[in-house]
Amino acid sequence: MAFTGLTSAVGTYARAMAVIIVLSEEALRESDVAAIVNLHAERDTRFHVLVPEDTERSLVTDFIDHLSLGELREAWHELTHRPSPEETRMAADEALATSLRRFADADVTADGAVIADDPIPVLRQAVNSLSADQLVVVTRPHAVDDTFHRDWASRARDDLGLPVLHLYSGTNRLG
Repeated sequence: MAFTGLTSAVGTYARAMAVIIVLSEEALRESDVAAIVNLHAERDTRFHVLVPEDTERSLVTDFIDHLSLGELREAWHELTHRPSPEETRMAADEALATSLRRFADADVTADGAVIADDPIPVLRQAVNSLSADQLVVVTRPHAVDDTFHRDWASRARDDLGLPVLHLYSGTNRLG
C-alpha cells in the first residue's frame, strides 16, 4: 500500500513538462527571455505568455511612474497622448508576437494570448486549466503600484497559490 502511494507521489512530482505562465505588459526583451529560460533550464518547460490590452491605465499613476524614474519626456507624453482602444489592442498583439518570436529564437516552446485589462481573473483560469507551476510577471517599475503592493505580482501572490516571480523588464532586478 505504501509503495503505491509513493509511486503516485513520484509520478506527480516527475511530471514531464513544467508549465510557466509569463505575464508581461510589453514585448519581452531578448534579455528577459534569456533570464526566464535560464531560471527553468533544468526541466523541459513550456511557457504560456499573456499580454493584457491595458486600456484602463491610470493617467496619474503613469505620470508619477515616469517622474520617479526621471523620464520627463515620457511623463509629458502620458499627459498629452492617450492611445485609443484600437491602438492598445494593436500594441498588445505586437508585444505578444514579438515575445513569442523571442521564445522561438531561444528554441523554447511558447504560446500565448492577448487578454483583458485586469489579468487576475484570466491568470486564475490559466493556472487551473494549464496546471501551471509558476507565474513570472515582467513589468517596468511602477512606483505607486509596487510601493502599495497593488502591482500584478503582489495581487497574483495573494490570489493564485503558486510561486510568483516579478522581474523588471530589461534589467536583472526583481520586483
